[in-house]
Amino acid sequence: RMGHRVTVCPDGLTAAAALEKDTFDCLLVDLDMPGLSGIEVVQWARQNVQNCPPIIMLTSRMDEKDVIHGLEAGADDYIVKPPIPSVLIARINALMRRTQPTQQLQQVQTFGSLSVDFSRRKFEINGNPIKLTEKETELALYFFGQQGVLLSRAHLIKVVWGSSPDIDTRTIDVHVSHLRNKLSLLPQNGWRLISVYHQGYRLERLE
Repeated sequence: RMGHRVTVCPDGLTAAAALEKDTFDCLLVDLDMPGLSGIEVVQWARQNVQNCPPIIMLTSRMDEKDVIHGLEAGADDYIVKPPIPSVLIARINALMRRTQPTQQLQQVQTFGSLSVDFSRRKFEINGNPIKLTEKETELALYFFGQQGVLLSRAHLIKVVWGSSPDIDTRTIDVHVSHLRNKLSLLPQNGWRLISVYHQGYRLERLE
């Protein structure tokens, strides 16, 4: 539903066979699979697949040793099941932005006078670069990737700040206010970054 074309493999051997036949932009690998385990698939892919794509390990195991084992085997990221779908998509997109700079040109989108370079994480208005903080950048990229979607404050905190207990909803409100001003996300410019009472925020593009 988020625009990715997905190939599903029921076991590790099928996954390895698919990697021999086709090219993929990202791998989402379960740690526990029949045939070849997730660790074995990751190790095989790193050794045998030319230009191996980024890999996210997905597992129900939360032990620190399992996390280290997965990352040392060659995984780029590690997510504990069950993941929040929108967070999983955000992690996939973030990983692909970091590991696929060659797709830079495809990741530049223009929205009126505003240009968003998803790969380089840059914003320009009428060709003039806009300086954002790291968190403002993360938040802005997520909003532009989720146009028209109502995003709760709690969800935005999870996506942008992770699980930090020191972040509260007022932090989101301040960052959203900064984005409105810095990126001119105003109705007269074709945008509306609205606050939905007791629910969250939604970025809308006005026709």
